[in-house]
Amino acid sequence: MIVTIDTNVIYAGLYSRNGASHYILNLILDEKLTMAISTQTYFEYYDVLMREKMVLALGLTNDEIEDFLDLLALLAQKNKIYYLLRPNLPDENDNIFVECAFASNSEYLVTSNIKDFKNSELKGFKYKLVTPGQFYRIWDEQNE
Repeated sequence: MIVTIDTNVIYAGLYSRNGASHYILNLILDEKLTMAISTQTYFEYYDVLMREKMVLALGLTNDEIEDFLDLLALLAQKNKIYYLLRPNLPDENDNIFVECAFASNSEYLVTSNIKDFKNSELKGFKYKLVTPGQFYRIWDEQNE
């Protein structure tokens, strides 16, 4: 199963060892789940997680965050984006996750900000938009 993961899910999974976001990260690290990335999504993760405020909140060093991102990149399915899809989401930075989900044929786009993605002008994509909690339940029903 291939999924595209929004930055807020990565952050939440690193911030707390409890909850669905951390569970999803563990599935990726255990290679039970394939995460799709593109150059744009990787650098979005890097930009957000390396902000001084975020580094302090996570209680990690810059090197630890870089090592984690390197491991994600190693395990992830890499996707080249040859064209831009602009669904005109309220947060312009969210468009890169739609592009990645489309290019990778992801089954799910996992985000804590469902409402920000619902207003997309583009309809009919194959991926399902779900929260980390919803994805956890789906995964648990299908695999455990």
